[in-house]
Amino acid sequence: MAAAAQARAYAEADFSESNAMFVEIFRAHWGDAPASGRVLDLGCGPADIPIRIAQAFPEIRIDAVDGSESMLRCAREAVAKAGLGERINLFRRRLPDERLEMASYSGVICNSLLHHLAEPDDLWKTITRCAGLGAVVVVMDLIRPDDEAAVDRLVEAYAAEAPEVLRQDFRASLCAAYTLQEVEAQLQASGLLQLRPKRVSDRHWAVAGRLAA
Repeated sequence: MAAAAQARAYAEADFSESNAMFVEIFRAHWGDAPASGRVLDLGCGPADIPIRIAQAFPEIRIDAVDGSESMLRCAREAVAKAGLGERINLFRRRLPDERLEMASYSGVICNSLLHHLAEPDDLWKTITRCAGLGAVVVVMDLIRPDDEAAVDRLVEAYAAEAPEVLRQDFRASLCAAYTLQEVEAQLQASGLLQLRPKRVSDRHWAVAGRLAA
């Protein structure tokens, strides 16, 4: 998403269904009562998810990071429009990044970043490093379909009316995504034994839970 046109198309696309699902998964583990805390969002994109979380939990402050300056420009606009500039801090970071604070966050979240990383362990190591004891962790991403025909069906089901750049990105993301078994192996190798991937839609898996205190 380095190109400005790609970032803008992504920011203007409707991901409300999957983003709302992500927030509900977070809510189920964070708790319904308002609670203070700092949350780290890895790969925040145009910041729709951190905005939704900040609106749902008025006591939470969020550090949201992304590697694309074009995407962060869209995020800054959205955060300013939502009036959340004092609670959502945006930074340009590429994983791994030692500047991210060690064991300081009461929540670490990530949506649709894993399949973009050359080394998936960079995500899991960052979570392990940045999450404090008892921190809520929520990671969601696409599931790689079994074959090209299944890819075609998902592209037509969810991106038939999308701009061509988004159709191509969605197809590439599906093909680059991991299976549940591959994600589980990554978690085992990273020592995150208490987290297990679960299918949450026809195209998404999620990992959610609290790290052992």
